[in-house]
Amino acid sequence: MPEEIEVPTEHLHEAMEHESHKAHGGGDHGHGAPAAGMSWVPGVAVSSALVAVCAAIAALLAGHHANEGVLEQIQASNSYSYLQATKIKSAVLQSKVELLKQLDKTPLPEDIAHIAKYEKQVCTIDEKANEYNVSSEQHMDHHNIFARTVTLFQIAIALAAISVLSKRKWLWFLSLGLSAIGTVFLVQSFLPVHEKGAKETDECKALMAKSEGGGEHGGEKPAAPAPAPSPAPAPEAK
Repeated sequence: MPEEIEVPTEHLHEAMEHESHKAHGGGDHGHGAPAAGMSWVPGVAVSSALVAVCAAIAALLAGHHANEGVLEQIQASNSYSYLQATKIKSAVLQSKVELLKQLDKTPLPEDIAHIAKYEKQVCTIDEKANEYNVSSEQHMDHHNIFARTVTLFQIAIALAAISVLSKRKWLWFLSLGLSAIGTVFLVQSFLPVHEKGAKETDECKALMAKSEGGGEHGGEKPAAPAPAPSPAPAPEAK
C-alpha cells in the first residue's frame, strides 16, 4: 500500500511561535508592547495553523484514494484473468462441438448449454472488470489532486515561517495566495470525475445481443428461401 503523505510542520510552528512571542514584547510571560512593524505576526500563526489542518486532511484523503485505487486495480486484474479463463473454456467446448459436427456426430446438450453460459459470462465479467478499472482510475485522479493540494499547503506554511523569520510581510501574502490555490484544488477533488470506459461496456452488450440473435453460437441466420414463382395464367378459350 502507498504510504500516507506526511506534513512535517512542527519545527515551523515552533519558529513562528518564538517570533510571535518576540513580536509581542518578549517578556517572561509574553506580555508587553508589540514590536514595531510586527503586529501581523499573530495573523501568520493563525493562518498557518488553518493551512496545516487543511494539509493534514488532504494528506489523509490522498493516502485513502491511493490505497483504494490499488485495491480496485487488483480486482480488475483478477476479473480480467477470470475473463480469459472463461474465454478459453468456451473456445475449447466450441472446438469440441465443431469437431463432432464434422464427424457427423451429435454434440452433447450439456456442452451446448455450457457454451451459451460462457458467452453470457464473458460480457458480465468484462463489464465488471471495466468498472473496477474505471474506479481505480478515478481514485488515482483524486489522489493526484490531493497530492498537489498537500504540496501547495506545505509550501505555503514554509513561506509563512520564512516571512516571520525574515520579517518580510510580502512572503506571508504569497503564502496566503498559495493557500488559496490549494483550497481550490481541495474543493476540486470533491467534484465528480468524468466517467470513462462506458464505450467498452456498450460494445460488449452489442456483441452479446448480436450473438444471441445470430444463431446457436453467434453465427449468421440462414437466409430465408426465395418464394416459389407463381404459375402463369392459363390462356382464355376463344
